[in-house]
Amino acid sequence: MDSSYLRISLSFLFWALLLSPAVSQSSSCSSQTFSGVKSYPHCLDLPDLKAILHYSYDASNTTLAVVFSAPPSKPGGWIAWAINPKSTGMAGSQALVASKDPSTGVASVTTLNIVSYSSLVPSKLSFDVWDVKAEEAANDGGALRIFAKVKVPADLAASGKVNQVWQVGPGVSNGRIQAHDFSGPNLNSVGSLDLTGTTPGVPVSGGGGAGNSRIHKRNIHGILNAVSWGLLFPIGAMIARYMRIFESADPAWFYLHVSCQFSAYVIGVAGWATGLKLGSESKGIQYNTHRNIGISLFSIATLQMFAMLLRPRKDHKFRFVWNIYHHGVGYSILILGIINVFKGLSILNPKHTYKTAYIAVIGTLGGITLLLEVVTWVIVLKRKSAKSTKPLKA
Repeated sequence: MDSSYLRISLSFLFWALLLSPAVSQSSSCSSQTFSGVKSYPHCLDLPDLKAILHYSYDASNTTLAVVFSAPPSKPGGWIAWAINPKSTGMAGSQALVASKDPSTGVASVTTLNIVSYSSLVPSKLSFDVWDVKAEEAANDGGALRIFAKVKVPADLAASGKVNQVWQVGPGVSNGRIQAHDFSGPNLNSVGSLDLTGTTPGVPVSGGGGAGNSRIHKRNIHGILNAVSWGLLFPIGAMIARYMRIFESADPAWFYLHVSCQFSAYVIGVAGWATGLKLGSESKGIQYNTHRNIGISLFSIATLQMFAMLLRPRKDHKFRFVWNIYHHGVGYSILILGIINVFKGLSILNPKHTYKTAYIAVIGTLGGITLLLEVVTWVIVLKRKSAKSTKPLKA
């Protein structure tokens, strides 16, 4: 495997993660038929999760009648449509959640007042809702539908718009809905609903921006940490391990090693900071293992940087102890960094191509490492052999 292959793999990984788009899927309003005689003059093909919203609005009594349709992410899963009176995300939403009873096959609706992401228990909504029911859509790929009438709060009715959120999930366990995916379409499923339907060409003016912003931040977080902990730190360790064996490379190898590791640390701190920012914006969503490894990496890498200021001279009696500490901490950073990159990839859940690209890069570095390890031992053994056979001076 040559260096050009490594450069191509690194470039592919970088741009693939940065430009990873949210996948939009939509169905057709015209294909929808459902029970009842109620008329819904407005229909929106929502841009994510194959969701459709039929609705009508009576301004005289601020009543919004809706039919929300979407296929659950898995058979036996759930769908949800919500209004968020205060914000644009899921936290604070007043949600209608539909699912099928696995024993009877009957669809029903549960209301959730989502105070936070960690509070997903059935509860009364902050506004009136009635005529609520659910049904399975015939000949529509297992889609479920939610029917409801909502009393729109006065302040939202005055503005003529409401913040809507929609979502799909894999199942219901012990009366609690199971967590949905956190990929692009699921994060992107928010927007502004024009109650009057006078601007149907722009049905979701706020959804793409908010969702895309979060996805962009997550991608930046992933890129920074993959490049830092997952690539530059291993390359810096390889420089120190294998360049120093060549006498002509001294002290160039040391400055290259320090430059590479310091750059990796700076980029890693930036990635760590973006992770903290993402965490603060996602109350109730925690990836404990990924977060704890990230905190550990930042802590021990910071100690490693300060330890360079206390590096003894080569002939100092404590240099041997310092070397043990430096190498031990360094290899710990390498192992934890690569593990956490894979943890992050599983959270971002990009296309398999991106994970494959990173595996290819790491595999390439691993192959180069094995080759250089063999070369290093050959050189070391030859030098020892030459010293042992060198004749003693009289």
